[in-house]
Amino acid sequence: QVKIPAGVESGKKIRLRGQGEPSPNGGTSGDLLISITVASHPYFKRIGQNLEVRLPVTLGEAAMGAKVDLPTPGGTMSLKIPPGSSSGKRLRVKGQGVRDASGGAGDLFVELQIKLPEQLDDESRQAIERIERLYSESPRTGLIW
Repeated sequence: QVKIPAGVESGKKIRLRGQGEPSPNGGTSGDLLISITVASHPYFKRIGQNLEVRLPVTLGEAAMGAKVDLPTPGGTMSLKIPPGSSSGKRLRVKGQGVRDASGGAGDLFVELQIKLPEQLDDESRQAIERIERLYSESPRTGLIW
């Protein structure tokens, strides 16, 4: 059995002294070196001790603000979405990243992604058209192509 330290990163090596092959000359056994490869996660991306996750939110949650459930490695927590948030907005949750052997932890960065329904009924389409008329200028103003 091997104890893997908390927060270990891919590429690190663990040495088990005397657990390798015996010496061909009758001397002591060598060391066993284990190279660590941390598997990727389907939702969380690791960058050092920090984690990143994309969180789908509704148009209403982004526009008006909301409290939504956010899965973290330590369990589900409540995350406050600020009113007027757009897709791509990044929120920081301190201390919810990868824990290291000393007990410290990185942060969790949450990227909001507005998820719209694939099919809109007439009432929803009309509501979005009313919102669209509120834009006084293009959100692409100043973008250089």
